[in-house]
Amino acid sequence: MKRTRLLLLLVALMAIPLGCAWFLGLPVVVAAYLLASLLTYGLYRYDKRQAREGRWRVPEKLLHMAAFYGGWPGALVAQQRLRHKTRKVRFLVAYWGIVLLHQLFWSYWLLPAEYQLLH
Repeated sequence: MKRTRLLLLLVALMAIPLGCAWFLGLPVVVAAYLLASLLTYGLYRYDKRQAREGRWRVPEKLLHMAAFYGGWPGALVAQQRLRHKTRKVRFLVAYWGIVLLHQLFWSYWLLPAEYQLLH
């Protein structure tokens, strides 16, 4: 994926979580996504290095957990820049499911109160 497309995709996907966090007055969310993304990128980089050297790998569950806890933007960048974990369909389905969960979670909080089930 070209750098411009990756940037546009990342901006589009981050618009809902960061926009909602700003709207709700939660600046800590921005810092949390940034920190989690940096840590997740580091995990992907380490796993790629381990794969090249034929050593013990980072479990996929841990990569998914890091993405789930806010590191999915870093995972997306790592997948494209490092060309890592881009072919295994089962892994990608789980990853994109995590991204979708984040989008749905934040979209829910943008709904007016009368449409929220848990209000």
